[in-house]
Amino acid sequence: MLTLEKFEEASEKVKEVTLETKLVYSDFLSSLTGNKVYLKPENMQFTGAYKVRGAYYKISTLTNEERERGLITASAGNHAQGVAYAAKCYGCKSVIVMPTTTPLIKVNRTKGYGAEVILYGDVYDEACQKALELAEEKGYTFIHPFDDTAVATGQGTIAMEIFKELPLVEYILVPVGGGGLATGVSTLAKLLNPKIRVIGVEPAGANCMQASFAAGKVTTLPKVNTIADGTAVKTPGSLIFPYIQQNLDDIITVEDDELIVAFLDMVENHKIVVENSGLLTVAAVKHLDVTDKRIVAILSGGNMDVITMSSVVQQGLIFRDRIFTVSVLLPDKPGELSRVAAAIAAEQGNVIKLEHNQFVSTNRNAAVEIRITLESFGTEHKKQIMDALKTQGYQPKLVRTSL
Repeated sequence: MLTLEKFEEASEKVKEVTLETKLVYSDFLSSLTGNKVYLKPENMQFTGAYKVRGAYYKISTLTNEERERGLITASAGNHAQGVAYAAKCYGCKSVIVMPTTTPLIKVNRTKGYGAEVILYGDVYDEACQKALELAEEKGYTFIHPFDDTAVATGQGTIAMEIFKELPLVEYILVPVGGGGLATGVSTLAKLLNPKIRVIGVEPAGANCMQASFAAGKVTTLPKVNTIADGTAVKTPGSLIFPYIQQNLDDIITVEDDELIVAFLDMVENHKIVVENSGLLTVAAVKHLDVTDKRIVAILSGGNMDVITMSSVVQQGLIFRDRIFTVSVLLPDKPGELSRVAAAIAAEQGNVIKLEHNQFVSTNRNAAVEIRITLESFGTEHKKQIMDALKTQGYQPKLVRTSL
């Protein structure tokens, strides 16, 4: 049972391994939505995510014999690091099965805490099945990443900290993968204030909890497809599902494109790096049809590798019209390229790539193609540059940007 006494016990226990993550007031999101929006930056934990809470508290409840057998779990990364770090604190062996698609930073950090890492399967569910097989074969103690009431109790300590710092909080937004975090946070939040609204947020391409809500029972998705790898789960937890049904008020789904924009929002306005799953709540703030409410968005983690980060930044700039590519047809004669460049320069556009295709037409004198990739200040500036090219007699066309 998830009781207030257990949450209080867990809150004291996790202090041994957690850093203080005080709420950060977001002027940007507050002015954008007309609410008072606060961020709970769990991406600033030592392991880069909230998962160490549930892992450490769960392991603290095990017997010495259970710990001595060695621990095993499956995880897309953050729970892996939580278990590996907690196991190191207790001096016991840990084995982590991770999907082959897990970002390198999460794999390396998990190994860095002394864990043995096994890469298996394309998604969490396949890795979990492998971990269960190894637990049976080797006698390891299995630590489920979300479908465990002790783990959920540890995760729920986040809500205790939120209430201590912001007693009048009215909304809490929480990312949902398998449901452990949402279970702990929503259950404790309702114990502390039955009137509070706790909203779960899932990626649209991995909305297993939303599907389960609609069906009234745990439902397995045929596949998942999302850049939010930490919440790419096909089947939510069956043990914790009744708590979710009782305490979670609603579920919002977010498209991957929204996460890309949310990443830029966090970096540009708060200088905070948050991984895609942790950005679910940032994107969801814009979906709430409320005003003048005190809202806390939980940033669940910040373990993002630099390659993914680079890709997200580039795509975000394209979505915001800060980078775009235009195709211009012009006669193949001296001075034409200079005219195009002058028109762009006059509007303060910055050329970052130029491609010249002489074979777009059989009559080169009539037309060759120039594809220009530009930096702009946004949508209005982009329009000014396009209009300037039209004024010079060209017919610019927007084409797909490839950096």
